[in-house]
Amino acid sequence: MIMLTERQKKWINNLSDEDKIEILPFDETSIEKFNEIKDNIGNSLGKEIKVEHHGSTSLGIAGQNEIDIFIPLPPNEFYLKTLVAELSELFGSPKSVHKTRIRFQIFKDSKKIDIFLIDENSKGWLDGLKFEEYLKTHNDALKEYEDLKYACIGLSIREFYKKKLEYINKILSY
Repeated sequence: MIMLTERQKKWINNLSDEDKIEILPFDETSIEKFNEIKDNIGNSLGKEIKVEHHGSTSLGIAGQNEIDIFIPLPPNEFYLKTLVAELSELFGSPKSVHKTRIRFQIFKDSKKIDIFLIDENSKGWLDGLKFEEYLKTHNDALKEYEDLKYACIGLSIREFYKKKLEYINKILSY
């Protein structure tokens, strides 16, 4: 069995053991919503800025009724106050600020949309890219990942992310 890293265990221990996970089938309107947010970001920050769609909705599989949008940046641009201020004007104050990512959150038609400024050299970002690339090129693993999500309906958020991270770690170990 693939184990969690100490850092992952610490993060998981901060998650709710009370709130239950909900998984919904893929929503095709997610692509349209992503493109609308991407256009808003481009209109505000400039069309040259990279805005990427990741997570379940980018893979076309079931998930938590959310869209994950990332703006990967070199470390020297990650904490630019002007960039954070411009995104705050668009999406409100950041919901969380970590060493390698800043998360904004909005809701559109009851769908949660997380917008992340992310250090493009961070291990979490690079591992996420590797994981998604593997799923895009291995349909059996993509199906297994979606089945895992459905099997977690009703589990606590903590238990869901534990199972999800164990699966991700398994894929990354290949």
